[in-house]
Amino acid sequence: MEAYLLDWANLLLRWLHVIVGIAWIGASFYFVWLDNHLHKPKADDLLARGVDGELWAVHGGGFYNPQKYMVAPKGLPQDLHWFYWESYWTWMSGFALFVVLYLFNADTFLIDRHVFDWSQHGGTAGAIAGSLAFLVVGWLVYDQICRRFGQVKGADGRTVIGNDGLVLGLQAVYIAVAIWGLCHLFAGRAAFLIAGAMIATMMSANVFFWIIPGQKKVIEDMRAGRPVDPIFGQRGKQRSVHNTYFTLPVLIAMLSNHYGMLYSHAHNWGVLILLMLAGVLIRSWFVQRHKGKADIKLIPAALVLLAALIVWLAPAKAPEAPAAAPAPTMAQVEAIVAQRCQMCHNAQLNQKGIMLHTPELIEKNAAALYQQAVVQKTMPLNNATGITDEERATLGRWFQSLAK
Repeated sequence: MEAYLLDWANLLLRWLHVIVGIAWIGASFYFVWLDNHLHKPKADDLLARGVDGELWAVHGGGFYNPQKYMVAPKGLPQDLHWFYWESYWTWMSGFALFVVLYLFNADTFLIDRHVFDWSQHGGTAGAIAGSLAFLVVGWLVYDQICRRFGQVKGADGRTVIGNDGLVLGLQAVYIAVAIWGLCHLFAGRAAFLIAGAMIATMMSANVFFWIIPGQKKVIEDMRAGRPVDPIFGQRGKQRSVHNTYFTLPVLIAMLSNHYGMLYSHAHNWGVLILLMLAGVLIRSWFVQRHKGKADIKLIPAALVLLAALIVWLAPAKAPEAPAAAPAPTMAQVEAIVAQRCQMCHNAQLNQKGIMLHTPELIEKNAAALYQQAVVQKTMPLNNATGITDEERATLGRWFQSLAK
């Protein structure tokens, strides 16, 4: 019953996470697009009101005319819509899902003793603390990079935001090093997810600690008649731009941890870095395209990276059985399943509702067994039971004989 309820918690939290994530990413993509499509107004009344940019759009049978003020107009209304709960709920639902799926089952999902033996470093508690430390330290390092290298003195002596290329380069190096460390400490699937969660934490913390407080400070000063420090708007823009470049790397990290061919590779850290780099190139092309000056080389570069990954990760061709070799018997299949699969798929413990403790159940779940253990090689999880390539090939030939 406990496993059944955890499955429901997993499903509902995942559903919530996807819903609010779509809302957050959609808002982020829309405002980046909007900023890059605004035109300087020509109408005298708009210029007099301080409108810095405007856009006419049509959608859903109506016409829209968004206008942007670099400095809010006089008589700023009290009823302002704030885009922050989308970010907060995305992070909270994702963290709850991480707790339910990975931390509650740390021995199964978080730890792979073939990668790192946590028994000498605090055991399960040490692994859990280590995974959480990556989220916290990731934000602290990222924030310090922005503070120390992303702020410069302007011509008038005031602090302004700058050094964008240096800041993004240092962040890329740090994230790459963190991914390498994660893949040498945790099970591959968990390492991929923690890497995505670390970057997502940076994104949500940007909203919580800098973007929203900065906007509130600007509004407070304007309504009080005090001069507004432009650093708040500049910093908000800086962190928002970072967030938009982080989006596709986070998404590919979250999606890729469902594909064993990626996270089970001997150099899985390199796989994830290249996938994230492809995501950055694709997002960069979209941002530049919105500005009307897209670098056509970015998309081919991303496609070359992905093609290189496909070639690099291609499995070695399995040795073919002799043409006259008989199909594996149920007894052979039962022996493999009993040794490699039944400890998690039996009458008492049936992970994902799959039971494999009788010949009838093995045949009933043959498609799932073939898909997970032979094609994707995601099971047994972290190959905890040590299934061999020959055993996977035997299961594959047995399934194919059923299909015939």
